[in-house]
Amino acid sequence: MYRTFRNVVAGLALLLGLACGVMPSSAGAEPLYFAVEVWREGRLVAQPKLLGETGRTLRAERRRPGAPLADYRLVLMPRADGESFLLQLDLLLPEAKGHSELALLHGQQRKLQLGRVPGELEVSLLLMKVDSPEFRALMQLGTDGGNGSSACSI
Repeated sequence: MYRTFRNVVAGLALLLGLACGVMPSSAGAEPLYFAVEVWREGRLVAQPKLLGETGRTLRAERRRPGAPLADYRLVLMPRADGESFLLQLDLLLPEAKGHSELALLHGQQRKLQLGRVPGELEVSLLLMKVDSPEFRALMQLGTDGGNGSSACSI
């Protein structure tokens, strides 16, 4: 009986080791927060706030119930690169689309022109590390309702 139990434990350990070797490791992944604004010809059309992590593709889509097309589809692919983050951004609207590759630092906000002419399709993007004092302060501002009573500020 002891031998059977030992064989079962050894078999489970072998399976666990194989599973860990096959599955991608997310131990080095950095959790990230993205605040995105999408502007089309001067009109705000989307304002998603997203959580993701480095090394994983993040997709966001808004579709009205029963609509054949999405109002927007956003794909972000962040990678860590030293102190900065390399980001691929793809945006699809029913009447426009855009692509950009950029590098951002923690806490940095960038405005991108994705259209053929300025103002046609713009994206404002803020990136923050989730495990940071700045992110916690931003979340605290959201719970205070912006009344300024928080001791933290950005």
